[in-house]
Amino acid sequence: MQKPTHTTELHGGRQPISTARIDGLTSMAIVDEGAAALAFTAPPAASPLSAEQACFNDVYLLAPVGYFVLGFDTTILQMNVVGSDLLGVPRNNPAKLPLRQFIAPRFHDDFDRFVRLALNSAHAEECSLQMTRARNQQGFPVTLRASADSSGQAIRVVLELAEGKLAALERSEERFRRIVHSAEEGIWEIDGSARTSFVNPKMAAMLGYTIEEMLDQPLVAFMDDEGRAILERNIARRQQGVAERHEFKFLRKDGSELWATLATNPIFDAEGAYLGALALVSDITDSRATTERIWHQANFDQLTSLPNRHMFQDRLGHEVKKAQREGMQLALLFIDLDGFKQVNDTLGHAHGDTLLVEAARRIGACVRASDTVARLGGDEFTVILSGIEQTAGIERITQTMLALLNRPFALGAAQPSISASIGIALYPSDAVAPEDLLRQADQAMYAAKESGRNRYSYFTADLQRAAQARQQVAQDLRSALSERQFELYFQPIVNLRSGAIERAEALLRWRHPQRGLLAPADFLPHAEAGGLMMEIGDWVFRQAALQARRWQDELGPGFQVSINQSAAQFRGDTALYVGWLNYVAELQLAPRSIVIEITEGVLMDGIAKIADRLRELREMGVQVALDNFGTGYSSLSHLKHFGIDLLKLDRSFIQHLASDSGDLAMCEALIVMAHKLGLRVVAEGVETAAQSALLALAGCDFAQGYVYAEAMPAAQFGELARRGLPRVAVE
Repeated sequence: MQKPTHTTELHGGRQPISTARIDGLTSMAIVDEGAAALAFTAPPAASPLSAEQACFNDVYLLAPVGYFVLGFDTTILQMNVVGSDLLGVPRNNPAKLPLRQFIAPRFHDDFDRFVRLALNSAHAEECSLQMTRARNQQGFPVTLRASADSSGQAIRVVLELAEGKLAALERSEERFRRIVHSAEEGIWEIDGSARTSFVNPKMAAMLGYTIEEMLDQPLVAFMDDEGRAILERNIARRQQGVAERHEFKFLRKDGSELWATLATNPIFDAEGAYLGALALVSDITDSRATTERIWHQANFDQLTSLPNRHMFQDRLGHEVKKAQREGMQLALLFIDLDGFKQVNDTLGHAHGDTLLVEAARRIGACVRASDTVARLGGDEFTVILSGIEQTAGIERITQTMLALLNRPFALGAAQPSISASIGIALYPSDAVAPEDLLRQADQAMYAAKESGRNRYSYFTADLQRAAQARQQVAQDLRSALSERQFELYFQPIVNLRSGAIERAEALLRWRHPQRGLLAPADFLPHAEAGGLMMEIGDWVFRQAALQARRWQDELGPGFQVSINQSAAQFRGDTALYVGWLNYVAELQLAPRSIVIEITEGVLMDGIAKIADRLRELREMGVQVALDNFGTGYSSLSHLKHFGIDLLKLDRSFIQHLASDSGDLAMCEALIVMAHKLGLRVVAEGVETAAQSALLALAGCDFAQGYVYAEAMPAAQFGELARRGLPRVAVE
């Protein structure tokens, strides 16, 4: 069946407009008997109460017949505009009225039989009867067609008045004509060749044309070169059936720009051939200008028009990533004007502002267009020099800058002179993180100021040597894994009820060839800065899992091993955790045998992503412990939101524990709270038998600390666990 075409008066002519939907605006479709039957084969909704677009075909929203979605008790779940008008009921049916209520009483039996047949038939059923809007009102004859929704959870009904389709169609077309011509949004239809086949008056007015001037014109006639390139891509997507919503720039008749939001839907015929597209167009020129103005104010200094601190930090991060990717050097200059405060105080703020504007111009004149000059605030400026190959180029730029800034400034009758102190930090030799690079350039600037001003200084020699030492550590770390220099030590975690060692916390050690056995604090910060945390964390997990497997065979199947994980590791790829799960399966080890320990600081480092990572771990069966609880700023709601299994009380609560202390009351309160939330509690830093006994009386589940044992190699730990702890440690 051919889709009908509607027409609307346009200055004496009649222009076609296709049946299509654009962002909530639905063109009028004539629903004849075939279309009514088609309604019952629409894709099913997930449920009769799901979103309208999922179970209510938009073609029927403005159809010239009544269209209803009913529950099995005939409660009206959805209805179109005509159905709402006929019944005199709001479309959302707040009173939950059944359609049966509007059937004339003498036809109730016929209607009930009709509904039963519709529910049990594979085809649409038809019934003629009378309906009324209210009691004592004269009924009006209708024809109903109904069928069960293919979801099996609703009934779809088409209601047609006995007056016939022609009258309904005329009324529908008149309504549609009013909607299109009075719409506050532009409506624009193009054919398969991207030529204009219809525009409403609003669309023509937005571009400053008459309707006749736009008809049959190619869409590219209203665009610049950039828009034409975008159009080619968009048309290709629409021909594939993709509906889109995006911002687009058009050219008005007078040459000015019109920025608009387009919600575009492709149009196809009954055989699926592409006919064109229909768009709903909203003018956003003013709002876009406002948005750009707000963005500029947020990112640029109002006085000098240079990037402000916010934009500078963004640019610096971008340039560092670019330098890392391309293997290039980056220089950061931190500039402080010497003597500016005196000029500002003696000549006034207006002249001070003029000096700052001129200083910004002189600094910018010394660098390339690709470099970034920013004002951090006051008389502090920064310059990002990217793609530096030799330091000689940096010094040439810096010397020129110092000379220009030392020239007199014309400030009315006065011509004061100032100077500048410039600090220089290099990527990657001085720092790899943007914030570290800025901090070190700032320190170098102060070194220049303290050396007499009007000069520049590289990052100081002492700090440079420290930076080189850090780099050496990073290089050593890269070989530590391959040369098997890492070791795991284990500290016992004791069950306070039984006194048995049932868990162990795995603690990383680095047996450095020259420096000996190093604790994590001596090298993990360098590993994180060097991007090695993922590899080290993977090694720790696999070694801990392997040791857990051995101890479960020796000490019992419930033995657990805890490992610590940092925020950097949580930012890693999901594939790492999948690899862990596969390795645990290879060991035939229950995932709950591993406990991941995190700190409160990790929870605050990007809550959404951390929640995803924790959910992945818990879905694997791995347990999660919150370490050092009570020292951070996380709220109690995080305990449930992030799915924590164990709470580890920080040692600060334990070290002054006594029978009459406030710390004991705090521990007892935290233990009760944790148990109410279904969490078990581990006390850290237990150093005396008295502390152990008080924690046991308070109901604490587990404890660890020097009173039981220090961290030790796996072999020594196994012997201790088999032998058991001395009684004094656990009584």
